[in-house]
Amino acid sequence: MTTQNTENPTGTPNLEGLRVVDLSTVIMAPYACQLLGDLGADVVKIESPTGDVMRLLQRRDEESTGALALNLNRNKRSVRLDLKSPAGKQAALDVIASADVLVTNMRPRALAKLGLSYEDLAETNPRLVYCNAQGFRSDSAAADLAAYDEVVQAASGMVDLMRRVTGTPYYVPTAMADKICGLTIVYAVLAALLGRERTGRGQRVEVPMADTMFAFTMVEHIGGRAYEPQAGPVGFPRSLEPGHAALPTKDGHACILPYSWANVVAYFDVVGHPEEVEGWDAVTLQDHLGDLYEAVGRYSRTHTTQEWSQICAEHSIPFAPVMDLDHAGEHDYWSQGGLLDVQEHPQEGAYRVIGDPVRFSESPSGVRRHSPALGADTEEVMAELGWDAERLAALR
Repeated sequence: MTTQNTENPTGTPNLEGLRVVDLSTVIMAPYACQLLGDLGADVVKIESPTGDVMRLLQRRDEESTGALALNLNRNKRSVRLDLKSPAGKQAALDVIASADVLVTNMRPRALAKLGLSYEDLAETNPRLVYCNAQGFRSDSAAADLAAYDEVVQAASGMVDLMRRVTGTPYYVPTAMADKICGLTIVYAVLAALLGRERTGRGQRVEVPMADTMFAFTMVEHIGGRAYEPQAGPVGFPRSLEPGHAALPTKDGHACILPYSWANVVAYFDVVGHPEEVEGWDAVTLQDHLGDLYEAVGRYSRTHTTQEWSQICAEHSIPFAPVMDLDHAGEHDYWSQGGLLDVQEHPQEGAYRVIGDPVRFSESPSGVRRHSPALGADTEEVMAELGWDAERLAALR
């Protein structure tokens, strides 16, 4: 079974022949390994006897696999090992010795205790790209503290942005830190692999979540802190104005975003109120953002969402209808083909596959194998590494 995101792929997957060991749980690192698998890597997920906790979350019944795990574990083979047992630890070492990449979100102290630090593993596999992604950098006092998405949102300043806009220090209602850090893992690993092509050596790659999200947040919000001494407040004004929100239309909601001065003039000409921006110009527009958002909102109900779609297209005003996630995949404003296709899982039956959004003209990417049951591939993977029936029995 293969689901691809290209119409006529003619080559092999970009990462075919690359082995990645996924020694991680929850979302961040498993998501990174899923993406590497989508690109063609052979991803071997080492799981504890009880499995990754994501297998249990958002299940439709007690026998099913959790909704997150159905996609996070695709394009992976599951090897079930007890790393505290001699046989289980040796099996893990053998799997890692065969790998090009190891991705783990275990904390440094736990890795050292298990003999799975970079120093331990690089001795026998000097070409290994070892990616350790944990909450806080390994040389900090917080290195071994537990960190989940909400913790990192707070530590990196993202929650402060929500406070500045809403007055309440909300968390962003998506696992943004986990997913952005997962993407960071992917590009960091690929960069290290490219470096290995030149030097012949692997290396340790560290992706601390708090550092990653702080750097991400400050791209536009560094504001006046970009200068020394500080020249003004932090924050990107357009994003922090309270009126920076989707707007009600006659029959729904939409993002109607007059951004440039030409957009602003066109919008108020359309609604018949050019006087709203009298005395403004392209230079002073930045000083009137709050007034602009308020004025735009006063007239958004004059047209339906579809009418605004046509008007904004005619005048090059940035626009999109607000998608209701309950109806994701049903909209026709932009093509969502392949992003929520229904596939047949061998155990779960029909389920929706979150498609690969990246499109390659030559190299296929996407789902080659469905999420495996816990430990489903243990014997297959270990047999490939030369384990005989007696040693496999010890693992069982």
